[in-house]
Amino acid sequence: MGRPAPGDRVLLNTSALARGLGTGGYALVVALPDRLPADPVAGPGHLVKARYTPLQAMVLGVDEQESEHHATLADADDLGGMPVVVADLHSALPAVVAGIRLRAPGARIAYVLSDGGALPAAFSRAVAGLRDAGALAACISTGQSFGGDLEAATLHTGLLAARLVVGADVAVVAQGPGNLGTGSRWGFSGVAAGEAVNAAGVLRGRPVAALRVSEADARLRHRGVSHHTLTAIGRVALTPCDVVVPDSPGEFWDGVRRQAADLSRSPARHRVVEVDVTGLDDALAASPVRLSTMGRGLAEDRAAFVAAGTAGLHAAALLG
Repeated sequence: MGRPAPGDRVLLNTSALARGLGTGGYALVVALPDRLPADPVAGPGHLVKARYTPLQAMVLGVDEQESEHHATLADADDLGGMPVVVADLHSALPAVVAGIRLRAPGARIAYVLSDGGALPAAFSRAVAGLRDAGALAACISTGQSFGGDLEAATLHTGLLAARLVVGADVAVVAQGPGNLGTGSRWGFSGVAAGEAVNAAGVLRGRPVAALRVSEADARLRHRGVSHHTLTAIGRVALTPCDVVVPDSPGEFWDGVRRQAADLSRSPARHRVVEVDVTGLDDALAASPVRLSTMGRGLAEDRAAFVAAGTAGLHAAALLG
């Protein structure tokens, strides 16, 4: 669409703004009708993202024939036991990274962006800040999402690229900003977290579930372990994963551990792992990007970030 400048007339999409949506409630510039951008320079790549929409983008996929990495990925199907932390919400990403870096400060971390939320990687201020701080080695946009350091056709090739191209020690999978929920058991974009666990397992990775937890959400279905996690990990994930809980004392965390124990009795027989969280609060407070989930920061909903950070601690411990 080009780069807007003061005085430009712009075409806006205001549908989400008009509805006052808490996530995604922005007016988006669609075009500069009086000053169209130059045609893009022809180049390699035929992966089309945001397919069959007027703003579809053609990119070079790390996995396609024109990529220098095609031979590496063409028949690849093994992550070599790489820990893969799977989170429902994008807001978990900085906390997971903080946990990993606390225990394994030199670990190479790749963020694998699924397409359940915002499709442009550039929309995430967290990813930009973590990249600038050197906390992320790469962002890989998969499926219909686009704009990462590498593009991949699927979550599976995105994970393989994290391991075999980026050389990541740990991958973190989460949707972009803008979680979609409908208040129903199956109608939320984070259901894909269960499929991400399956993808990591089938590729011989070590899936680690970052529980979506809250002690401050006004909606009771998200208090303690969210019903989203109970569905995605408890029913969609058919591959065993490590369900990580902090060893923190108190009635709230006792309840979280009871809910996690229920996940261990799911058909997949997930493994519940309790983790010592010494030092995690300081690591979360020192995050190079602001911690925020549903508009709540670390002080307002500490449990949300501790739960995500604990998954990062465990992933780092798996590195040996």
